[in-house]
Amino acid sequence: MAEKDLRINEQIRVRDVRLITSDGEQRVMPTYEALGLAKEEGLDLVEVAPQAAPPVVKIMNYGRYKFENEKKIRDSKKRQKLLKLKEIRMQPKIDEHDIDFKSKHIKEFLFEGNKVKVTVRFRGRELAHTELGLEVLKDVLARMEGDYVMDKPPAMEGRFMSMILSPKSKK
Repeated sequence: MAEKDLRINEQIRVRDVRLITSDGEQRVMPTYEALGLAKEEGLDLVEVAPQAAPPVVKIMNYGRYKFENEKKIRDSKKRQKLLKLKEIRMQPKIDEHDIDFKSKHIKEFLFEGNKVKVTVRFRGRELAHTELGLEVLKDVLARMEGDYVMDKPPAMEGRFMSMILSPKSKK
C-alpha cells in the first residue's frame, strides 16, 4: 500500500478501531481513545489496514515509517537491472562479411546484458522469397556459438522477419 493511502491521526474518521500498541498488544477501542494513547507516547496513529472491520491502526513514528519504506523502494530499484532491446537490421541479400560484422555486434550487445532483436527487411519482390531471410537468421544463429537464449523464434511481421535473443543468465 502506498503512503498516500495511509490515514494518520485526525484523518481517521471511524468510530471504532483495532489498535496495535507499540508493544504489539491488540484491542478494539474508540478512535478518540486510541488517538489519546498515541499522543501520550508522542507517536502517531497510522491506519495500516483500512479494509478490515474494524480498521487496523498502529501506534508508530510515521516519519520514520515513511523513511523506511522509501529506503526499501530505493534499494529495490538499485538491485534492478534495466534490460535494453537493441535492434540489428539486415536485408535478405546480405554479404558474408556483413553477416560477420553484424554478428560481432550482436555478441557485444548480448555480452553487455542487452536483448537483441535481429530483423531482416524485405523490399519489393523480396517478399516472395522469405526463405532467404530465414536462411540469413539461421546463419546469424550459427555464428553466435550458443551464447544466447532465443526469446522469440524467427517470424514474419509485415515486411519484416525478426527474432529476439537474450543473454544466457550468469548463475
